Amino acid sequence: MFGLLTAGILTGNELGIWAVVHPALSRLPHPVEVSAEQEITRRYGLFMPVLMIATIVGAFASSATLDGEEAQLALAGAFCFLAMLGLTFAGNVPLNVKTLRFPNGSDPAAWREIRSRWDRLHTIRVLLDTAGFALLIASAV
Repeated sequence: MFGLLTAGILTGNELGIWAVVHPALSRLPHPVEVSAEQEITRRYGLFMPVLMIATIVGAFASSATLDGEEAQLALAGAFCFLAMLGLTFAGNVPLNVKTLRFPNGSDPAAWREIRSRWDRLHTIRVLLDTAGFALLIASAV
């Protein structure tokens, strides 16, 4: 149950970032967008690692308590979340560092390149999170 709860929180949060937060930030004037994105990145940097790890641990723990097809579904969900974490460390985290170090007000084209790459990677993470959550739900039904 813990894995399903954290997976739902993580997936909902990631969908909200993808569908609401970043599209709204991208419409702000460049210096405001940079400042807002840096502040959000700092805050999420404290919260998201804990939630991601808790989700992965919970998903693998769920798979260990189930049998047969349900266990396989939960295990597949756990691997979706593990893949999301790998993508996060390999792609999004280095871009988060660039975001935090970006000089406010400088080169909007360079900023847009960082954000566009981050958004593309985040879209893949949202797909992995959604698949993982759906698989965990299927394992519990």
